[in-house]
Amino acid sequence: MAMLQIELPDGSVKEVESGATPYDIASGIGENLARQAVAAQFNGQLIDVSQPLESAGKLKLITQNSPEALEIIRHSSAHLMAQAVKDLYGDDIQVTIGPAIKDGFYYDFYSATKKFVPEDFAVIEKRMAELAKEDLRIVREEISRTDAIKMFREMGEEYKVELIENLDEEKVSIYRQGNFVDLCRGPHIPRTGMLKVFKLTSLAGAYWRGDEKNAMLQRIYATAFQNKKDLKAHLNRLEEARKRDHRKLGRELDLFSFNEDAGSGLVIWHPKGAMLRTVIEDFERKEHLKRGYDIVMGPQILKTELWQISGHYEHYRENMYFTEIDEQSYGIKPMNCLAHMLIYKSKPRSYRNLPLRYFELGTVHRHEKSGVLHGLLRVRAFTQDDAHILCRPDQIDAEVKGVMQFIQDVAGIFGFEYRMELSTRPEKSIGSDADWEQATSALRSALEDSGHPFEINAGDGAFYGPKIDVKLKDALDREWQCATIQCDFTLPDRFDLNYIGADGEKHRPVMLHRVILGSIERFIGILIEHYAGSFPLWLSPVQAIVLNVTDNQAEYAQQVYNQLRAAGVRVELDLRNEKLGFKIREAQMAKIPYMLVIGDREMEEQTVAPRYRDGKNLAAVTAVDFAGFVAEETAKYH
Repeated sequence: MAMLQIELPDGSVKEVESGATPYDIASGIGENLARQAVAAQFNGQLIDVSQPLESAGKLKLITQNSPEALEIIRHSSAHLMAQAVKDLYGDDIQVTIGPAIKDGFYYDFYSATKKFVPEDFAVIEKRMAELAKEDLRIVREEISRTDAIKMFREMGEEYKVELIENLDEEKVSIYRQGNFVDLCRGPHIPRTGMLKVFKLTSLAGAYWRGDEKNAMLQRIYATAFQNKKDLKAHLNRLEEARKRDHRKLGRELDLFSFNEDAGSGLVIWHPKGAMLRTVIEDFERKEHLKRGYDIVMGPQILKTELWQISGHYEHYRENMYFTEIDEQSYGIKPMNCLAHMLIYKSKPRSYRNLPLRYFELGTVHRHEKSGVLHGLLRVRAFTQDDAHILCRPDQIDAEVKGVMQFIQDVAGIFGFEYRMELSTRPEKSIGSDADWEQATSALRSALEDSGHPFEINAGDGAFYGPKIDVKLKDALDREWQCATIQCDFTLPDRFDLNYIGADGEKHRPVMLHRVILGSIERFIGILIEHYAGSFPLWLSPVQAIVLNVTDNQAEYAQQVYNQLRAAGVRVELDLRNEKLGFKIREAQMAKIPYMLVIGDREMEEQTVAPRYRDGKNLAAVTAVDFAGFVAEETAKYH
């Protein structure tokens, strides 16, 4: 038997027979290590602890408490949940896929008769616990594609059959645990007894393979952790997220609504929501003007030929809407870049004119599938704070750094931390290798010079260029994709954009596509959840509400309201014949920053008694002084 040299993380080397497993090596070190081992990393690849080693290499054992173990535990928990569901609800259930995801896992099921409800969760969890207690061995097998198709077909698992039929492999791997078998690449933990901390969390619908033409599946979301403390903390975060859900708060605060009579994914802004949006858009215009951007506006529809030239028709048309006017096809814009290029091309440009920075709060329409629409976070019509910077190649570095500074400034104003990713060329793209390399190098250089850490997101660039993506982190430590900077050599070439250089010759400009907040709708949804609806004073659609104690002060209250409104304060007036405590509670529920209480004393002294929404009472001030305070606080963010 051949002997293998296996190097461990501490640099020591174990000599083992060919065919020995990571479990064998763990057992040789200590029984406790063997019991704790959930998987292994061999020459950088994750494998089962039962997988035979056939060559020399570096081995790292992954134990139950290792950071790398969590995803494996969750993936194995998905199989455990599927086994429990099959045990409980029989052959009418078909299993499809069940991956580990951020914060947990899910499994998609098909059933013609069983409709899952949250009340089923306790029953499924109980069966999962029973199967875990049985400490079933989880065994990997490799079988031929033909045998796998035959086996799953005989089991009535037609979705598994379809998955295998679409694999271009002679052999596939399956995992068995007790009476349950699943198609899977692995790796998995060695025994179900290692799964002790799990919780089912929610239900959703999902089309098979994400295609709305296919069957609707039932998705059960769940999570698993290495200990109960982490699970409890996660469930607390989920509960807090439910309280902050922008759809719930949007209704309660009367900000926006959706109406199926109008159409799915189309936002209807109510007065308070429209005011919030106006405040953000006004902020955006001022910030862009300060940084040397010109405000422009393009049409909502452009001839389809333009979308063909740009490549959108070939690469993006399934997300576009089209219409016809006078036998001419038009595309409703999903992006704003085409009109901006036409503005650039409207007259000759010199190298001395560059850079040109065109900014538009441009409304776009995208055909999102019904199943992915989600409040303000995923809609079919939205407005982007879109800008396109046309510059010389030697100006790319400074312009990218300027946008990065803009992003940093705005993130600080709204109270977000963030991280950055460099997304590189996708498989489906346009443009030459040389242009892509130059664009990617330019973005990477700017990131490295900034000193801000970043990760590489391979293959996730736009179809016309690489990009820097910015992931905001909110109050619940969740990440959101908002800002992006895309470097594009290709579209200026396709639209024959040029400028006259210092040498008197024509040269091609580079175009930077960028957004700071991204979709205004989506950003507002994120803000609602980040602040839990309690917006800071400068952002609040209603900054103050005037409350009278009795009808005696109604006339003075109206006078104060008129003064504040004339001074630019966003103020409401509540003169209802209700108890003051009731009116204060309603104002607090509406999350209005300040309640200005007026009783006989305030009326006599010509003041108001401010009360903050957290219940703190402030010293009485005149209406003029309060308006000055609001103006001073608001000015900090403009």
